This record gives sequence, structure tokens and C-alpha cells, in this order.
Amino acid sequence: MKFKIILLYITAFFATNSFAQELLPFVENFTKSDYNGDNQVWNVAQGNDNAMYFANNQYFLRYNGVKWEKYTLPNKTIIRSIFIDGDKIYSGSYKEFGYWKRIEGKMVYFSLSKGKNIFYGSSDNEEVWKIFKLNGKIYFQTFNEIFVHDDLKTIKLKFPYQVSYCYVVDNQIYVATVKNGVYLMENNTFVKKENWQALEQNVIHNMQKYKGKLYFFTKNNGIFIEENNALIPWNHPLNAILKKEVLVTAKFIDDSTLAIGTGLQGIYILNLNDNSYINVNRKNALKNNSILSIAVDNEKDLWLGLDNGICHIEINSPVKVFTDNSGILGSVYSISTIDNGYLFVTNHGIFTCRNKSLEVVSNSQGQVWDIFKKDNEFIIGHNDGTFIYDGKSVLKKVNEVNGGWKFLQSQYENVYFQGNYSGIVVYEDTNDLSKWKFLDKLKKPIRNIAQKKPGELWAADTYRSLYRISYDEKFNVKNVENVSQSNGITNDYGVKLFSYKNEVLFLIDNTWYVYNSISGKLVKDVVFNKSFKNISDIIPIDDDNFLVLKNGTLYSVTQVNQDFIWSSIPEKYYEGRNIIENIKVNKSGNQLLMNLDDGFIAFDLKSAKKKIKNVFAEAYYHGNLIDDDTKIDYNQSVEVNIITNLFGFSRPDIFYKLNDSDGFIPIKKGHLVLNNLSSGNQELEFYYNDGTNFVKLTTYEFHVLKPWYFSFWMILIYIVIIAGSFFVYYKFNKIRYLEKIKLNEEELKHQKEILELELNAENKLKLQEYEKHILEIEVQNKAYEVAGKSLSIAKQSEMIDSIQQILEKENDLSQLKSKIKKSIKINAINKNEWESFEHNLMQSHEEFVHKLSNKYPILTLKDIKLCIYLKMNLSSKEIAPLMNISFRGVELHRYRLRKKLNLNSEETLSKFMINV
Repeated sequence: MKFKIILLYITAFFATNSFAQELLPFVENFTKSDYNGDNQVWNVAQGNDNAMYFANNQYFLRYNGVKWEKYTLPNKTIIRSIFIDGDKIYSGSYKEFGYWKRIEGKMVYFSLSKGKNIFYGSSDNEEVWKIFKLNGKIYFQTFNEIFVHDDLKTIKLKFPYQVSYCYVVDNQIYVATVKNGVYLMENNTFVKKENWQALEQNVIHNMQKYKGKLYFFTKNNGIFIEENNALIPWNHPLNAILKKEVLVTAKFIDDSTLAIGTGLQGIYILNLNDNSYINVNRKNALKNNSILSIAVDNEKDLWLGLDNGICHIEINSPVKVFTDNSGILGSVYSISTIDNGYLFVTNHGIFTCRNKSLEVVSNSQGQVWDIFKKDNEFIIGHNDGTFIYDGKSVLKKVNEVNGGWKFLQSQYENVYFQGNYSGIVVYEDTNDLSKWKFLDKLKKPIRNIAQKKPGELWAADTYRSLYRISYDEKFNVKNVENVSQSNGITNDYGVKLFSYKNEVLFLIDNTWYVYNSISGKLVKDVVFNKSFKNISDIIPIDDDNFLVLKNGTLYSVTQVNQDFIWSSIPEKYYEGRNIIENIKVNKSGNQLLMNLDDGFIAFDLKSAKKKIKNVFAEAYYHGNLIDDDTKIDYNQSVEVNIITNLFGFSRPDIFYKLNDSDGFIPIKKGHLVLNNLSSGNQELEFYYNDGTNFVKLTTYEFHVLKPWYFSFWMILIYIVIIAGSFFVYYKFNKIRYLEKIKLNEEELKHQKEILELELNAENKLKLQEYEKHILEIEVQNKAYEVAGKSLSIAKQSEMIDSIQQILEKENDLSQLKSKIKKSIKINAINKNEWESFEHNLMQSHEEFVHKLSNKYPILTLKDIKLCIYLKMNLSSKEIAPLMNISFRGVELHRYRLRKKLNLNSEETLSKFMINV
């Protein structure tokens, strides 16, 4: 309910009020925060170096289109006037005048009045308000005196009355007094112009000759013209207005343009051919309505010194700007021309602008998207439906199709299509828009549509996807294909359609496609992908021209044969004001109208930029201009300003390459900061684009020092350190080598001693082991010898004891004999005992037996037993009973054994057996 009440008030407000608006030249305002100076700008001039100079109270300002520079006089007084003469910029202040020269990238002041004692008397009004030149002499004018300076001397002349300003016309100096008319200065004397009594009691703020007539611009009484040696008021409707607005300054810009600055209502710019004019003021463009000074630059554009700030008006630019500072208009979504004005559709409604008057069309409030011109009527896509406007005053709603984004007239079928919030509708009767039907099977918001043949329509969703719609002769949909998805393109957000030369192109995920009807697939377009890669938007104009938005800059593009000619539209005209994704262009003759957030811009499609010349670079290091003697440290920053002789529309977009790097990098607003520079020679090359190619403008070179750690002295220190390190390393290694040799010798000596000790110990150990082994063998042999003898003795003792018992008990001799024999037989060693004895004997000498058998395989078991007994060092007498043979038999056996062993007579058997 509240919303409806508010809307009602707004509607009533719009219906009963109109707002003065007009298409104006582009205005660029500079505030004191931009140039970091004071409020008032008393004088403006362009130097021979193309830079603009300003007298800004206590500051002397310089602006080259890139960088502001600020200077003060030594006495800190207010600078009231400046004048350009060659490379000198003269300035006047309170009891001070001189000139400035640019030396090593900075303005240096030279006083012409200091120490000359030329300011004297009781007058306090000794500020130099104007400087001019005539016949080689420089004139410095205050309100009471004038100083004439040449190379030899400076003289002072006193005016007969208080003056406003002096003016040079036809090589004569006219002195305009405040109350007593105008005087002519002749040979240092002043002669009154008696026939100009009408100028008495008038403050004259300018005198200029135009087409043979002398014009007088007065502060409060308008403009006078001298005709037939008499003064008459200027016959122009503006003259009455100027009398009320305090005329401060004026300037004829060329043969057809006059600029008049006022103290209350900004500046008037007149077309002297048709007497039309525009008023640029605080309401539409300026930051301040009080114009203190006017200058014209080389492009015939205006520079204004304001009571608070500086203004640049591009009156000769082909770009004009319509801006609604009141906020009533809202964001413009489409625009068209009507008789004596323009038709806007915005987010606030439908507006017309006729004869500089902005008015809302009744009952049109709300979001409006599109205008389609049909004959003398306009079809308008509105949030509430589709309307027809007659171009004058009547707005009629023709149907309920709301949210009409795009109205398309088919070139193949006599119908209209309209993309809207709910899909696409078709109007089969182009003369009756109340009859319509939806193309079914696609019920979603469609922002853009295009067609390349009958029975087929292309549509882009508001958010994502590209659709191909096939329909029959009665516009019944046969198929809706999601082409981007069917072609495997997953990132299909924000699809753009572009109809160009009977082809429909699709921009999807920064790639251009066309549809191959034979394969039914999207294929990449070689030409557009080469020329229009990574653009943000493309805006159609006609069959030969279109706009592209790339890196924030708009370019108009025209195809000539196989080449695309690019022409930039400087970003300053629309920076931050474009309605992204909703940029539209309306063509009216050669003029293009492009919508903005708060209005539109108009520019000429065929306008040509001026020839680029006098482009050069100034580089600064730590705030100082770089010259041949500048030493730039490694890894430091360098600021580069690319200066041109142009400030307005023709100012080129500059690109650069550093040290033959790949690609051309754009330079924003002529200012470039190079960081982290490597050492050595640095070569900057600057280019502009002529539409098809990058053309080299100039080259700038400077040198960066090697890093301190690569300087001559550091390298020398490095050499000394490295040489010293090598020497120390050599000495250290030599000492270590000698010590190592000595240590190795001692170690070898110790190792030799240790080895000898180890060998001796090992030999001793082996000898001990050998002796031990021998002793063990001997002990073993002795043990077996003792065992054998013990066995024999034990048996003999048993036998003796048995015989003794028999002898004690038996008396019968025969029985005695029989029993003794029986006892001997019983006590004899039985066979088992001998076998056990021999087995143990062989086992205990197993190793000896093995060696002996391997070495002498011819030996018998009996021979081996004998060898064992011999090894045990038993005598023949001892061996006889063990082998159960006689002593003689043992000796004979020994003899035979020697033969088998091939022993000579000198070697004993026992020793041989021990060593086996």
C-alpha cells in the first residue's frame, strides 16, 4: 500500500514537472584534491611544450595530461597572471614578476623585479593581473601601473586612472579604466578614445576583434560592438541574459565559436553561424559556476579556471554527453531519436527530451527494457506489458507480454519475435500486436534472440545455455535443443548472440562458435576467434559496424575486405557508467547513441582522430627526471609519463613493450610504473593502434645499475674473498695433507707393530695349540698305553691270584696242572674284550686312521693297529701281547710296515706316526 502511494506521488511529480537537459560537450573537472592546490585559478595558458599552466593563488601549476606539478614563488605570494613566450612562462604576483623555465624536468623561477626597487609609493594595489607582449617587449600590468621590460631595462608607467585590464588589438594597446572609458597607449602616453563614451562607468573584461569588428565585453552591461566608429549593444538574445550574470571573461575560439564565462551561471558557448548556444554550469556539468579565466588549447578545446577548480571542455570532440544529474531519469536501457529530441526507456519509465526539456511520458513508470522503431511509432518492452508510443504524447498498452527484452523483426518471415520473462512470443500479424502466441516447450526468461533462416530461432537464456528452436509454418515448436549442453560445453553462462553478415555467431566461454547445419554441431569460427578473443561484450550497430568492449574500453569496429578496423572510444566518456550486459546503440545517420547509467553519449561513427605527433616519454626516479647522469639502483621503481600534444578525443591509446617483451601492454592515462627492474639497459617502445596494426611512436632508453652486490668494489671483494678462501683452503689442505701423511705413517707403523704382535701372538697361539695338540695326543696315547697295560696287568694279576689260590688249595699234581691251565684260560682276555678294546682304539684315533688310510690305501687293518701302537710309542715287547703275537712276530711286522710306507733306514716308525 505504501509503495502504491509513493508511486502515485512520483507519477504526479513526473507528470507536472519537466527538467532542463541537453546534449553537451564532454566536461572533465579537476578539483583541488586532483592537483593538490588552492581554489581560485586566475589565469590559464598552454605552453609551447603543449602543457597547460595555471595561476592558482599561491601555486604555479603545470599539467601535461598525465602529471600535475605544483610550485610556489620564493615570497609565497598569490600568482594572478601568466603569459607564454617561447620556453618562458611569465608570471605576475604581488610586487613581483618574473618567468619560469623548465630545467631537468622541473620548473625554475627567475625574478625580473627583485632588487630593482621598482615597486614603491603608497599604493597597495600592486598585484600584476595581466601580462602581454608587443614589439618584443613584455608588459606587466597592475590596476594602477604598467611595467615595460626588455632585455636591457624595466620601466614603470602610471595609469591616469584605475584600470581593469589592458588589451592588444591590431598591435595597439588599449587601456580599459574602471570608470573613465578606454585609453590608447601611444609612446608611453595615454590618449582617451572619445567616441567610446558608452564604455564609461563600465568594467571591461575583454576586448577582441572578430571579422573586422571590435567586441567589448563588460562586466554588468553585456557586449558592445564598434560599427562605423560608434558603439552599439550586441544584437543577440544572450546579451540580455549576460547583463544579469556578471560577465567575467570571453574568448573567440575560432570563426564560428565564442565562449563567454560568467560569475554566476558558468560558461556560454555560442555557435556564431546559427546563433545557437549552450550553457555549461553547475546543474549539468561544472563543479563551480564562477569562471575566472578561459584558455583554448591546440585542439580548440576549452580550459577554464574556476573560482574553485579547473575544467576542460572538449567542444571540438565528436563525443557529446547527455547526463541527468537530478536522478529523475534513472538508468537508460535503450534510446531512440524522435522529432526535435530523444526517447528514453529507463528503470524509472519512459521519457522524452525535446528542446532541452526532459519529461516523463504519462502512465509509463516502471522498468522498461527495449525500444523498436516501426515507421513513426515505437514498440516498447515494459515490465508491465508491451506498449506502443506514437512519438508525440500517446502511450498505448497493446498486450500483456511483460518484460520484453528483445524485439526482433524477422528477415525471413513476415512476423515479429519478442524475448521476454516467460520465453518467446511471435506476432504473426505485424499490424496487430494484440494477437500473439508463445513458442511452447521453452518457458524460461529469454534475453536475446536471433535468426538466420525460416523455421529456426536461436535464443540465449538470461543466465546460461544456448537454445535452437525449430518450428513449423504455423509456429508450433517441433524441437528445442540445448545446443551448448549437447556440444559438451559445460561453462555456458552468459551466452552472447551476434548477427553479422547473414551469420549468427555465439560467444560461449570466451570462444566464438557458428552452427554447422550439416553436422548439427557448433564449430569454432576462425576469423572471430583470431580478432575478438577475450572481449567482454559485443554490441551490434548495422551490417558493417559494431562495438566491442575489451579491457574496459569500447572500440568501434568496421570490416574492410578481410581486415577489421578498430577505433577506440576513450574510456573517460563512459567510465563507470556502462550498464554491463545491457549496452545498446541506436544509429541516427552517422551518429551513434549509447545508453549509460544516467544518460547517454553521442558520437560520430566517421569521426577521425587527429594525426599523432610529438609523443615523448619522461621518466622519473625518486621524483627526479632521469637523464644521462642518473644512476638507477637495481630492483627500484621508475615512473614513466607518456606525453602527447593532445588532451581531448584525439589523445591516442598508448601501448608499450619493455625489452622486446611479448604482446602490447596498454598504458592507462599515460602513466606507467615499472617495478623490480633488472640491471642493464632498459628499452621502452611505445605504440598506438591505427585500427589494424600497432605503429611504433617512440623509444625511451635508460640504464639500471647492477645490484650493489655486483658492483666493481663488491666484485673485487668477492675476488679477494674467493682468492683468500682458496689460499686458506690450500694451506689448510696442505697442512691437513701433511698431517694426514704423518698420521698415516704412524698408523702404518702402529699397524705394522700390531700386525707383528698379532702374528707373534697367532704363531704363539698356533704353537701353543700345536703343543697342546701334541700333548693331548701324547696323553691320549699314554692313556691308551696305560689302558692296554692295565688290562694286561689286571688279567695277569687275576691269573696269578687264581694260580696262587690253586697252589694253596690243591696238592694233587695232576689236578694242580689241570686247574692252572684252566685258570690261565679263564683269565685270558676274551674275544669281546679285545674287540671292545680295538674298537675304542680305532675310534680314538679316527682322524689318524683316516689320514693314514687315504695316504696309504695298501695298509691292512692289522697294519693300522700296529701304526696306532707305534704312535702310542709302545715297544715291540709291549705290542706283542696286544696283537697276540710274539716279540719276533712284532719285529717282522714292523719290517714289512716300513716297506709299505717306503721309509728309509734313518727314519723311525714311531716318529713318522707322530707326524702323520
